[in-house]
Amino acid sequence: MIVPVDIASLPGPAQKLVAKDAPPKLQELAAKGIAPGLKPAELLAVVVILTQSDRAAVHDTAVSTIRNLPPPLLQGALATDLEPAIVDALAQAYIERTDIIDKLVVMPRVSMDTIEHLARSGNEAVTEIVATNETRLLQHPRIIELLYMNRATRMSTADRIVDLARRSGLELGGIPTFREAAQALEGELIFEPSEEPTPDDLVYVEAASIAEEIAAETAASKTAEPEDTHVEEAETGKEVVKEKFVPLHKRIGDMSISQKVRRATLGTKEERLLLVRERNRLVCTAVARSPMLQEDEVDLITKNRNISEDVLKIIGVSGEWLRSYQIKKNLAENPKTPPQMAIRFALGLRESDMRNFIKNRNVSPSIRDAVRKHLQKRKS
Repeated sequence: MIVPVDIASLPGPAQKLVAKDAPPKLQELAAKGIAPGLKPAELLAVVVILTQSDRAAVHDTAVSTIRNLPPPLLQGALATDLEPAIVDALAQAYIERTDIIDKLVVMPRVSMDTIEHLARSGNEAVTEIVATNETRLLQHPRIIELLYMNRATRMSTADRIVDLARRSGLELGGIPTFREAAQALEGELIFEPSEEPTPDDLVYVEAASIAEEIAAETAASKTAEPEDTHVEEAETGKEVVKEKFVPLHKRIGDMSISQKVRRATLGTKEERLLLVRERNRLVCTAVARSPMLQEDEVDLITKNRNISEDVLKIIGVSGEWLRSYQIKKNLAENPKTPPQMAIRFALGLRESDMRNFIKNRNVSPSIRDAVRKHLQKRKS
């Protein structure tokens, strides 16, 4: 929680401007940043306080003023030690201005709530600024979690801060795939390439490809002029294909393991449906733990007979997915599901489904026998 501006610390004239019984017109002028005799930091404090005013006109004016401060007032205030609430107000209003954020993050009284906001919502440049203070990251690991889960954070930066946490012995529960990401960076596992798609994979791999093509065609149709598909590399001068024109499977194939883990965590549906097929356990299980995963994806994944047992185990203990009867049915029928788990789900099926289950030759005989015995007990 950010401590409000201490009104008692302000000079007398400023206190009169923010008093509830202050003349409305006078407050409206102050909300515009007009208060002769006050120093920049004092005037800014008044404006921040007035953003909480019950008077609609004063509140709206103060909010607008914060977003459009005159440069002399802003720079004068930034040269002083600002209170946490003022720093936070500026961080909220100028999150795209790295020249301002640079000064705010080193303020002696900056609140961790403000830093967390920047880590959560900042663009690439802002997240780079936040990620440079490793001491603060280690003292407040929540910042590492927010930076990693912010899609704007560079992959190289995400790797660096996860490795910092790993080397420091931290466990980051706010990153669902932290252990996978940390192990990938340790470099202990050798990369295992994806298997060639089988007919069973086409159920969802084809869907992913079609979705990607539709998205590309839609984007292209909105462009009046044909877009150049290549760009010149600054370092080599060579022309390379722009990333968005590179096929999805090729982009994924060129990624490192840690990149795949993060993409599995935060990427698109199409990316997850391809990454879940990775033979590398760290990558495929990261998909199963992704907070972005949707029920329709889990339905497709659990129907696929080439999915890793580790992925099915994770899905099979998730309360969120087990609310779906279809997913439980898929898990019961999938030969990769651990037998005890499959039996548990099979015995919870509707009787008509259990009868069909017994006839399914793709299901292990031991599981079919368990279901058959269960039905016989019901009759007796």
